[in-house]
Amino acid sequence: MKTVRVHGYGGVEVLKYEEVEKPEPGEGQVRVRLEAVGVNFIDIYHRMGRYQGTLPLTLGQEGGGVVDAIGANVAEVKPGDRVVYAGVQGSYAEYAIVPVSSLVPVPQGVDLKIATAVTLQGITAHYLALSTYPLKKGETALIHAAGGGTGGLLVQIAKLRGAHVIGTVSTEEKAILAREAGADTVINYAQTDFEAEVKKLTNGKGVDVVYDSVGKDTFEKSLNCLRKRGYMVLFGQSSGSVSPIDPQILNAKGSLFLTRPTLGHYISDRAELTGRTNDLFQWIADGRLRVLVDKTFPLENVAEAHRYLEDRKSKGKILLIP
Repeated sequence: MKTVRVHGYGGVEVLKYEEVEKPEPGEGQVRVRLEAVGVNFIDIYHRMGRYQGTLPLTLGQEGGGVVDAIGANVAEVKPGDRVVYAGVQGSYAEYAIVPVSSLVPVPQGVDLKIATAVTLQGITAHYLALSTYPLKKGETALIHAAGGGTGGLLVQIAKLRGAHVIGTVSTEEKAILAREAGADTVINYAQTDFEAEVKKLTNGKGVDVVYDSVGKDTFEKSLNCLRKRGYMVLFGQSSGSVSPIDPQILNAKGSLFLTRPTLGHYISDRAELTGRTNDLFQWIADGRLRVLVDKTFPLENVAEAHRYLEDRKSKGKILLIP
């Protein structure tokens, strides 16, 4: 089968489209013939070596397709079933071996590409808004990168929770997407000081929570946007890693809370995983959650897909098609 691996860390030049032996599922495992593969910033971090694993490393943590073969003691799915998964390394390929505990059946009426597109980013948005800081009706959230894939889903879910949403974006094109997702106010932080604007919008009180996937460029000002005992949820670092901070800063700025969540800790068992995806699929079927697939690339054009995401050109989900 064809796959994309890295044999050393670096830029897009380390991405190797190559042929390897098709793997066989072991006990409790399933082989999935992939029809769509999600591209996410964590793939870029793995390529660059920010999160190092054993080399050579097959990139990708999200995929959707059809069950091709099952290993021993697998009863939850059967060959021919449509499934998606997230958080399992090795999806930049024509086939993937996935623990059955990580697979989610895709219900009839939900397109497989849409289901793939929503899995990792949708679960992330779900746990952020319902678990990391459970938004309540009437609260105000500041969501950075509100015109991107995860950000746009998070805006929509925050609105489903009854929250008031202030979104930030880097371009006017993404401002349109953030408004379409339901953001009440959109700030282009390339043109406007978002800290000053948020303080003005909240009459100096600050927001209840900041959801920040940008990191280095936004972190310090984000802390200044919070109310007393507000929550800083740092879940990404698209602009670079945040510098170490003295915890005393959290005290000085209002006894703030700071957390750095990661996906795996919020889908710790199959019940939690399916609970989140069932919500997402139901919202899609009901028309309450819109999933935007921005661009698709053939698997062999993975370098182009990475450049597109790194340049912050994405206006929704990016998929690779094996």
